[in-house]
Amino acid sequence: MTPDEMAALLERITAHNPRLHPLFSLEFGDAVVGVERAELFATAADLRDAGFDRLGMVTAVDRDEVFVLVYRLHSRSLSAAIFLKTLVPRDDAWVASLVELWPAALWQEREVFDLFGIHFEGHPDLRRILLPDDFVGHPLRKDYDDPRLIRRPDYI
Repeated sequence: MTPDEMAALLERITAHNPRLHPLFSLEFGDAVVGVERAELFATAADLRDAGFDRLGMVTAVDRDEVFVLVYRLHSRSLSAAIFLKTLVPRDDAWVASLVELWPAALWQEREVFDLFGIHFEGHPDLRRILLPDDFVGHPLRKDYDDPRLIRRPDYI
C-alpha cells in the first residue's frame, strides 16, 4: 500500500470513528492514529472489524509524566498496518486489555506490565513474565532506581 493509499484508508476509517485522532504521519511506512485511553477497547474493536485482524506488537514508551502505549495492527486483506497510540498517566497507569480482541496480546501485555508497571484491566493472567515474582519495581520506567545500575550520560 502506498502512502497515498494509506492516507485515504485512514481518512475513511477516521471519518466514521470519532474516537480516533488521526496523526497522519507515517512511521516505518505505517499510519499512526491516537485514541483516548477510555476509548481504546472500543476503537481497537472497530479497527479489527475494519480489517485489522492481527496484533503485531504491544509496547510502551516512558515520557516522564505519561506512558505512550503503542499497538501495531496489521490487515492482511488491506496489506496495511497502523500504529495505535494512547497516553497513560504515570500516576494512574491502567488501560483495558485487548486479549479478548487479539489473543496475541496475552503475553505482550504481561511484558509491558512487568517492565513498565501498566495494569491491563480484564487481562486473564496479569503477572510477571520476565522477572522473578519477588522483583521490586519496573526496570524500563525512567524513575526505576537500583544502586547496582551504572548510569550512562543522558545524551539520548
